[in-house]
Amino acid sequence: MFKRIDHVEIIPTDFEKALNFYQDVLNFKLWQRQEVDMPPLQQIAYLTLGDTMLELLQVEGNKESIVNYWGIGYRMMALEVDDMDEAVEYLENQNVKVTWGPIDLGGTKRAEIQDPDGISIELREWSNKS
Repeated sequence: MFKRIDHVEIIPTDFEKALNFYQDVLNFKLWQRQEVDMPPLQQIAYLTLGDTMLELLQVEGNKESIVNYWGIGYRMMALEVDDMDEAVEYLENQNVKVTWGPIDLGGTKRAEIQDPDGISIELREWSNKS
């Protein structure tokens, strides 16, 4: 059911600067970049390095507002799942509540849970990933 850590999510203070750093300095490859209509979230970029994926989120606002609401830096780990509905049902049977989602983002489904300390863990089902 749970396959692997799918990606690490980062919210940078400067989206373009971070995108350039990961591509130009660390040799990540841009896999996908998309605008998102979910304010204050504006844009997502997926970068790959081998079998590792990094997700950069562009969040609207000044640094202070982003830090206060979203936090800068590491946000959460994401676990890839085969089937979101099956994973959610399994977790609910284990008394783990879904704290956000699931939501269909077009080609992917996303939900969030929390570990016992309240640390967020994303669940991701890809329908367009080979």
